[in-house]
Amino acid sequence: MEQVSLQAQTTPQSAHGIGHVFDLCASDMAAVDRLIRDSLDSNVVLIRQISEYIIGSGGKRLRPMLVLLAARACGYHGEHHVTLAAIIEFIHTATLLHDDVVDESELRRGQESVHAVWGNAASVLVGDFLYSRSFQMMVAVDSMRVMEVLSDATNMIAEGEVEQLLNMHDPEVTEQAYFSVIEKKTAKLFEAACQLGAIITGRPELEEALATFGRELGAAFQVADDVLDYTADAETLGKNVGDDLAEGKPTLPLILTRKYLGEEQRAHVDAIIREGGRERIGQILQWIHDSGGVRDAMNVARERSAAAQRSIAGLPASEWKEALLQLAAYSVSRNH
Repeated sequence: MEQVSLQAQTTPQSAHGIGHVFDLCASDMAAVDRLIRDSLDSNVVLIRQISEYIIGSGGKRLRPMLVLLAARACGYHGEHHVTLAAIIEFIHTATLLHDDVVDESELRRGQESVHAVWGNAASVLVGDFLYSRSFQMMVAVDSMRVMEVLSDATNMIAEGEVEQLLNMHDPEVTEQAYFSVIEKKTAKLFEAACQLGAIITGRPELEEALATFGRELGAAFQVADDVLDYTADAETLGKNVGDDLAEGKPTLPLILTRKYLGEEQRAHVDAIIREGGRERIGQILQWIHDSGGVRDAMNVARERSAAAQRSIAGLPASEWKEALLQLAAYSVSRNH
């Protein structure tokens, strides 16, 4: 079986890892974490319990980190980047809570998902709480441009979630339909996170470059994530390998694989997509590796990562810009 690692063929920045990026953001991220905890305080016990559970589950926190890095790369010296980073994390977490209900996912970040512990109703309602709290916090920033970008982003994310629902159990999903979902559902929040850095710094001439960086990075990150669903082990990934297929969710590695399969093999794959479940999933995982679907999907991810790096070539040289470049490289070199 052909094993295609995400760590192959990466750009030079990835060789350094992203430890330096976390160190660079440590002070700002500590402030973000404090604000997140303060903002999740509620008189409703269940909200506090679920919030603590989510915070304790960890996660890379890449999206809020992008707000901090983009703002610093633009020369920002104020306080609003911390608030916006927390808002971005709340919006992202709300989408995860809703996703786990829709997908019926039992695992998230290596532990039981919120819906598996507390049920669907609690998961959806706490997700709604996070959305509404994020908009309360936006008011404190006092910027119509910030409100415009974030309201557009949340609306587009919702569109992407509905599109993905319509694509479920459909073996005929095209590459175009797949990318429409990830551009809205994943890349749009990355785009907004980076764009906010230019907005709060008062650098409108940098908005487009940073928005493009975030959009391309988000697409690369999601394609690589979809590859990991077929290549990583469950312990490293934090969820079951092959979950996308078992849930009837066609992602890029599978869409590309169908082009290479014979009629009989394709019929087996299509049946799994339509019906869901894990029957014969091992055989189909073998076909996805052997066909080159994983390899081709990773090539797409690398192209989007490279486009992200090119988009900020005009930013002034700084350790913050270098950190953004390192994150773009990391998006296609990670193992979880």
